[in-house]
Amino acid sequence: MILSESEKPGLKNKLVGMLSKPFFLCLLLATVTLAVYWPVTRGDFLNFDDPEYFTSNPHVLNGLTLAGVGWAFTTGHAANWHPLTWLSLMLDSTVFGRGSTGPHLVNLLFHLANTVLLFLLLWRMTSAKWRSAFVSALFALHPLHVESVAWISERKDVLSAFFGLLALLFYVRFAQGKPSGNGKPDANPGNGGFAVTRSGSGDYWLALFFFGLGLMSKPMLVTLPFILLLLDWWPLRRIPDSKQTVSWLPVRLLLEKVPFFLLSVVSCVATLMVQAKGDAVASFAVVSMTGRIENVFVSYARYLGKTFWPMALANPYPHPGHWNLGPVLFAVALFVALFAAAVWLRSRFPFVLFGWFWFVGMLVPTIGLVQVGAQAMADRYTYLPLIGVFVALAWGVGLACADARVPRLLVVFGIAAVLIACAWRTRDQLGYWQNSRTLFHHTLALIENDPVACNNLGTWFANHYLYPEAEDCFRQSLQNNPRNPDTRYNLGNTLARLHQWDEAVGQYRHALQIAPDRADIMNNLGLALAARGQYADAVACFEQALQLKPDYGSAHNNLASIYFMEKRYDEAVRHFRAALRAMPDNSHILGNLGDALIRAGQTNEALQSYQEALRLNPDDAQTKAKLQALGAETSQ
Repeated sequence: MILSESEKPGLKNKLVGMLSKPFFLCLLLATVTLAVYWPVTRGDFLNFDDPEYFTSNPHVLNGLTLAGVGWAFTTGHAANWHPLTWLSLMLDSTVFGRGSTGPHLVNLLFHLANTVLLFLLLWRMTSAKWRSAFVSALFALHPLHVESVAWISERKDVLSAFFGLLALLFYVRFAQGKPSGNGKPDANPGNGGFAVTRSGSGDYWLALFFFGLGLMSKPMLVTLPFILLLLDWWPLRRIPDSKQTVSWLPVRLLLEKVPFFLLSVVSCVATLMVQAKGDAVASFAVVSMTGRIENVFVSYARYLGKTFWPMALANPYPHPGHWNLGPVLFAVALFVALFAAAVWLRSRFPFVLFGWFWFVGMLVPTIGLVQVGAQAMADRYTYLPLIGVFVALAWGVGLACADARVPRLLVVFGIAAVLIACAWRTRDQLGYWQNSRTLFHHTLALIENDPVACNNLGTWFANHYLYPEAEDCFRQSLQNNPRNPDTRYNLGNTLARLHQWDEAVGQYRHALQIAPDRADIMNNLGLALAARGQYADAVACFEQALQLKPDYGSAHNNLASIYFMEKRYDEAVRHFRAALRAMPDNSHILGNLGDALIRAGQTNEALQSYQEALRLNPDDAQTKAKLQALGAETSQ
């Protein structure tokens, strides 16, 4: 069928009208984001935090269990209290197994959900559908967000954002049903819209509930109560102009936020306690207060720079301790100028002040005044804060184009060019996150000799049996940070693999001088000493490791092995059993226990131990031979 010229415009308008419906916009945002980010599902685990969060965490690997739930709510593991993050990873393990595809896919799905939620939130607040869609597309495709999505350990980022955006959405529903400054219900004041007249008390409690869930996913949401007050000012306009004389309204709005502030205080206290206990908070001897203040201003400037020119994105960005005077002065001047401009323009362009304070305020928990870790900044910290910059940009460009009467087609082409550039850079950045080797090779290409990247790259080499390359990386890392016990420990392990026992012992002892309470270092020192034939010293190390960590399965197994060699079979059996309590599915320990039970004269128990070992590892020829020999012996 051939359409006439008069019918074509009508069909075009219908098509544009259908595509501009919120449902289709949400579907389009999700589809494009899924297409751009799909390679993330082929990524591997990293050796940076992922072992703590997944690959070497028995609580997570065991899946979602009642014991795991109890652990999630009581642990400060990884120097954080975020029980919902642990529960979500346990659920991944239950549903998808121990591979990396499932957790990567779940991270991506949360990012899709967050993109859609952001669009719905902005559209409901402002009724500006296309600007809201543009902000959401920037959020979805900006390369600074790759770290939050592609790193399995950053489940806490996308999960807390999901609950945080839900909290904001329900708060807006509540606020739009409350009286505004003129005593009437708000009517979606951003750009016209519809009146909401219900009381909304249920929405208020849902907002508080989801805020609590967000804090239990990642405490970065502690500044969200201030964001609620910011929303009250614009775009909800619940705070009256200064010319009006409604003095009770701001007090009511503050009282309305008290439960939110209380949750934030509780989260801050819990987080500081857990991080201090986990030695994650750097002392002022490591980074002085002057160095921290310098880094605050420089980091704000660097974040803005990478927002508009997202190149040279690395993980991690090392903290220099102190910045040179030039960058500090520039950063302070930029911060003051933008702050002053936002305040000056607040009446005519309220979205500028809104965007600036959203960006600055949401970054406060991670800006470095409380220095956690060794990084100066991190791309993942921008996941929610950049929304403020995107809002100011979208509303500002939209208003400028309208005032200048820029042709709509030209605006569409400009927006498309920006989004295509973001998508291209995001896809390029995803390539570096495929595994630890690609990521830390990239970081070292940008930041020469970074000690953290050298250590992590060396760990990748060691895990792939490339020990000479691993040794080079660890030594390079120690040249820049000689007091890192992890790197000393990793170098000791690599030297042990190369049978360089004397130097391995030296590295372990050096690491213990820095971190004397590390049971794993003490255990491996015992192994190296045993390899040199110093069994008494090795026993002392294993016993010390068990004093530090009584349920340390590897130390129990190693101590039992020496007792077995010394023909102290009863003691060997006792420690092999203790090792199995910590690692119940370890077929190697079951086999060792069987050997010790035979020497101790407990043949029936040995038979059961070998049978269980063979059940766990059916291809173990050695265990099969032992079972056959034991069967022949018992039959006689």
